Amino acid sequence: MKKDGHIHTPFCPHGSNDHFEEYIEKALTLGFKEISFTEHAPLPEGFIDTTPTKDSGMSYSELDHYFEEIDRVKKIYEGKIKINAGLEVDYIEGFESEIKKALNQIGPKLDDAILSVHFLKHNQTYDCLDYSPQGFAEMIHVYGSIQKIYQKYYETVQLSVQAELGSYKPKRIGHITLVHKFQNRFPFDGDERVPLLHLLKEIKEQGYSLDYNGAGTAKPLCREPYPPNWVIEEALKLDIPLVYGSDAHQAKEIGQAFEQLHLHLNS
Repeated sequence: MKKDGHIHTPFCPHGSNDHFEEYIEKALTLGFKEISFTEHAPLPEGFIDTTPTKDSGMSYSELDHYFEEIDRVKKIYEGKIKINAGLEVDYIEGFESEIKKALNQIGPKLDDAILSVHFLKHNQTYDCLDYSPQGFAEMIHVYGSIQKIYQKYYETVQLSVQAELGSYKPKRIGHITLVHKFQNRFPFDGDERVPLLHLLKEIKEQGYSLDYNGAGTAKPLCREPYPPNWVIEEALKLDIPLVYGSDAHQAKEIGQAFEQLHLHLNS
């Protein structure tokens, strides 16, 4: 069944003002039978957003309205398309208990969810990995090398897979190669096979699925899906379930790279 499992909404602080209906109508036009709205969840209590614009997640005060809007469009489009209420939850090292607490409160309202890593912990500070090329360049200076950023990123994704976040922990791991977002400006010449294969093994053992994310193909400094094709091939060998996600932040981005990824899966 044609599904887009990773869509952002007008509740995204760094997204568009496109209405829910615009996203849904675009999905219907493209023949999707199921979609998941997975807005960026509020960041865990006590964590301070380190991005310059402080817009990495929605606020807790907006959650009820968010779910009300999804319930509204579910009724409007009943029988035409399956709509899931979801969130993209940030795993942030050191805030596991706060994330678990939030999931225990929000979890009963969720039909779907993704667990992603955007923030890396370095000593006692946090950096948003994918905010901007300039931010990534600053991280290289702080960490000492691109290799150390990649190492820390994969270690953190591994922690997210292993973390005990309660019964409402998302079972799909988001864009596991997000560290590639600026690779065409900051190329990495190391070997990623060992950490990525180890990560896939852990995902398989935990019984989780994988976000097969098309957004990177539209990023000029990336130009590949998250994860790239060779990782997908290894995931398929392990029978890890793959869920296509456009990671759309505007209605026009629904379905981005779907055909490319679909053809690869069926080749």
